Amino acid sequence: MAREDEHRLRERLGKLTSLPLLRGARVSGEIKRLQRQLERIEARPSDEKIWRSVELARHQDRPYTLDYVQFLLEDWVELHGDRGRADDAAIVAGLGRLDGRTVALIGHQKGRDARERVQRQFGMAYPEGYHKAIRVMEIAGRHGFPLVCLVDTPGAYPGVVAEQHGQGGAIARSQAAMARLEVPTVACVIGEGGSGGAVALALADRVLMQEHSIYSVISPEGCAAILWRDGAEKQKAAAAFKPDAAHCLELGVVDGVVPEPPGGAHTDPGEAARLLREAVVDSLDDLEALSGEELRRRRREKFRAMGVYAVNA
Repeated sequence: MAREDEHRLRERLGKLTSLPLLRGARVSGEIKRLQRQLERIEARPSDEKIWRSVELARHQDRPYTLDYVQFLLEDWVELHGDRGRADDAAIVAGLGRLDGRTVALIGHQKGRDARERVQRQFGMAYPEGYHKAIRVMEIAGRHGFPLVCLVDTPGAYPGVVAEQHGQGGAIARSQAAMARLEVPTVACVIGEGGSGGAVALALADRVLMQEHSIYSVISPEGCAAILWRDGAEKQKAAAAFKPDAAHCLELGVVDGVVPEPPGGAHTDPGEAARLLREAVVDSLDDLEALSGEELRRRRREKFRAMGVYAVNA
């Protein structure tokens, strides 16, 4: 991690812990989160560890959204269709109770076997999937339900029909819908976070990544094909653009890293779900004291600041 970034985190942590007026206020969660970030970032991943994260993010036994729903939510009710054209199985959405509060949950869903993978398009949504997501976002906003999004997709569906149905516009409208919400929003990358297909569900107040997930604008294979005209250079590409959780945290793309059981989430899905639940609940607890207007303002400032840099004259 760059020393400047580490100093920035330490400075923020020092301010939170030293202000006497904040005693008794709800800042303990933020302090713990910053401490965990520092502990994880100090051990900089090697190129081999980066590629290992790519492999674990894609592991065929890794828990998917519906697997986590069983552990996280009570009284789950899935909602189907975009009220216009179709029900896209690549995205699941519905309502349930998390830690006593009603929440709306949206997530990508990959398939376990060949038949289900084809049905769910390997977790790559058509525009209809994002229309369904927007519909549930609007329900959350209307009724004051916090929104939880679980991101796990190689990207939006790249087919001709998806483009004809307005893929780019659907992704943009999904981001705009999340930006306008006046309820707490938490997104977590639980596997692959690929390009616009991922960010369509990740414009949240708190963006998390599981320890062995990846989040990037392009796949390592796609990057290698463009830069070296050889997809076999995928490990070299991953080492160059660093899609792993630790580096995304360092870049400020995400706000926190959710630990996984040793060996990856697939080795103990129940424990992985417990750790994810803890992180999501802590995030919602931190956000619920803020007004809707303040949430929206902070969210927009956060994403508008990404990638901004200044050049000293």
